[in-house]
Amino acid sequence: MLPTARVVEGGCSFIQLARCDFESQNRAKIEQRVAKEKGIVVIFLESVCDDPAVIAANVALKVSSGDPDYKDMSREDAKRDFLRRIKQYESVYETITEPHLSYLRIINVGNQVTLCHIHGYLQSRIAFYLMNLHLKPRSIFFSRHGESQFNVDGLIGGDSSLSSRGATYAEALPDLIKDNIGDAPLTVWTSTLQRTIQTARYLAYTKLTWKSLDELDAGVCDGMTYEEIEQAYPEDFANRDEDKFNYRYRGGESYRDVVVRLEPVIMELERQDNILIIGHQAILRCLYAYFHNLPHADLPYIKIPLHTVIKLTPKAYGCDEERYTLPIGAVDTHRPKPGAVQPQVPVSSTGREYYADTGDRNE
Repeated sequence: MLPTARVVEGGCSFIQLARCDFESQNRAKIEQRVAKEKGIVVIFLESVCDDPAVIAANVALKVSSGDPDYKDMSREDAKRDFLRRIKQYESVYETITEPHLSYLRIINVGNQVTLCHIHGYLQSRIAFYLMNLHLKPRSIFFSRHGESQFNVDGLIGGDSSLSSRGATYAEALPDLIKDNIGDAPLTVWTSTLQRTIQTARYLAYTKLTWKSLDELDAGVCDGMTYEEIEQAYPEDFANRDEDKFNYRYRGGESYRDVVVRLEPVIMELERQDNILIIGHQAILRCLYAYFHNLPHADLPYIKIPLHTVIKLTPKAYGCDEERYTLPIGAVDTHRPKPGAVQPQVPVSSTGREYYADTGDRNE
């Protein structure tokens, strides 16, 4: 069965393959079919696993990650079927030897990589991304900084310090993280802004500061309230509500700009083990949308509350998510999409209190 080629208006294009290209003659047919479409380049990806440990990890991931092929099977039956598939693939597969093809061969999940005819920025980025994927179980934790004084005052941007409640959150955070991670290794990433660094101060883990994790730059609106922005720049305010993802603050950034800025962070995340990112609302929205494959239009309205830790566990098909909200009061900085219903987010409660002071919290 040959691939279906589709060309999208505006020049963007993609190839939808109906099945794996096991044999060289099938790869030749794909080349011939794609050659009829303008502006499409084919890159073949070959993944070879012959290390028993890698195969065992891959099988375990496949049968425990919500694969739709195995949704009605027991784990033992799923494992047996997947091993049978591997044997079948081995009996018919012809490795890529055609010298003219563009391809990327990954052996044992990155232990060895071969590139052939990979040219240009986009192809190189695709190759780099694939080279950094791994199968090891891990968790990625997201937390906004503790409530800041700017949050309390309703101001955006800036580099303010934590409020008293934000400082209480910073003191409570280590117990929550330790309860979830145990003795496993963990690295903490923060931005260069003091409210994230202050939030991480009590965490006894290796820390790394990223300029790329700094909050979306509000330009001339930095340090203003939304009411002040609406009064001073009414047209800009309306344009941002109309298309929040693409709107760029005067002298500042848009969400689209931030997504581009975060590319090296995402690349590094894909090759790391357990990571806790203490970041900002816009930054964590972008990273959250990446892992959950959410559309650009929804990205700027994802609810990332203060004093809440979001735990993502990547699987073969998406991510499992748990949320841990600490009972420490904080202002609500979320601005819903005008005229839209906010989608419900799955929430998991810790069942345990991780705070030091019970005198200051929201009910």
